[in-house]
Amino acid sequence: MEDLHLIVGLGNPGGEYARTRHNAGFQLTERLAGQWSAGWRNERAFKAWLAEAAVGRRRCLLARPQTYMNASGEAVAALVKNYQVAVARVLVVVDDADLPLGELRMRTRGGSGGHHGLESVEQHLGRRDYPRLRLGIGRQQQAADREITGHVLGRFRADEWATFEKVLERGGELVCCWLQAGATVAMNRFNGVVDTPQPKDH
Repeated sequence: MEDLHLIVGLGNPGGEYARTRHNAGFQLTERLAGQWSAGWRNERAFKAWLAEAAVGRRRCLLARPQTYMNASGEAVAALVKNYQVAVARVLVVVDDADLPLGELRMRTRGGSGGHHGLESVEQHLGRRDYPRLRLGIGRQQQAADREITGHVLGRFRADEWATFEKVLERGGELVCCWLQAGATVAMNRFNGVVDTPQPKDH
């Protein structure tokens, strides 16, 4: 299906992980599904929830792998193979603790940066040249570099959520731009820091 675009949000299944920082990818794909009036269906053969939509002249398949983050590549590779999606038309959306909260960055290739979900995707696809969109979730300043599990699996504070909603909004705009105008235009237009909500004066 040469014209199909696959947008995969990575995360962990289950209510205990809902709206955690590590599920940023899930949250963006859920937002897009709502925006595009696309209903989710559980496709056990692909170990993923899928939703289909037409965006302009583009056919899109949204996916939320149910394999847990560290095995995300199993679902991604199965979907790419079954739907015969060109790798340049696969966008993987993940959280990134190395990006400050409020920043997002798309790239068309690269390493995993230590992200286990991206490591799994790279392993199962056997390549690094697939587009990925990183959504910044920040890092606890007092935490050692490798001691971030509690942070990424925690939920956003109210003030953080207000900023992250802006990230989701801009991320959705980036995805739509990518679909219509391509990666270069989308990266040039949307990579960077969002306008963060300002606290109200009392």
